[in-house]
Amino acid sequence: MGRRHRDTRFMPGVYVFPGGRVDPADSRISGFAESIAPAPAGADLATRRRLAVFARAALRETFEETGLLVAEPGPSPKTEARVPQGGDATTWQAYARAGVEPAFGALALVARAVTPAASPIRFHTRFFRTDGRAARGSLAGDGELEDIGWIPVNEIGRLPTAQVSTLVLREALDRTTRPVPLFHWVGAHAGPRRA
Repeated sequence: MGRRHRDTRFMPGVYVFPGGRVDPADSRISGFAESIAPAPAGADLATRRRLAVFARAALRETFEETGLLVAEPGPSPKTEARVPQGGDATTWQAYARAGVEPAFGALALVARAVTPAASPIRFHTRFFRTDGRAARGSLAGDGELEDIGWIPVNEIGRLPTAQVSTLVLREALDRTTRPVPLFHWVGAHAGPRRA
């Protein structure tokens, strides 16, 4: 997790998981094998249709905000030749340079969260879970988050976090022991509900 800058307009000083919006580049294939786990029961049609786009965005945002690659052992020379070049493929080039493959198959969709319509700043996001042992590299990031680090689960409650982060973390931990439908969260007032 990392802390959002105190001068940001949305959730200043709050600890969050790496994330952000889908960029146009996330709609283009990475050049690596993209064997993505299917969406869990209860996933809406838009999520199922764009699951690969959301997975690419999750891997990219994790790399940009933390400096970490969620990876598995290396690409073949054929794969390296297929990795896109150019400014919007920086993440995939970093995987190729490090001699690893993005761990698409290790990402598990956990939740979809939407702020209420009355909220002055809206978000509609999906959360993925993966095993931290797949992380490669050093914590650095692009400066969007401060105080980036691995936080023990039992210490997260002591940090300023958004309600949705706490709920999604609880769901992610539940999913390590049993399959459950996709968790839907619609605003602070509506509370969590199962699809």
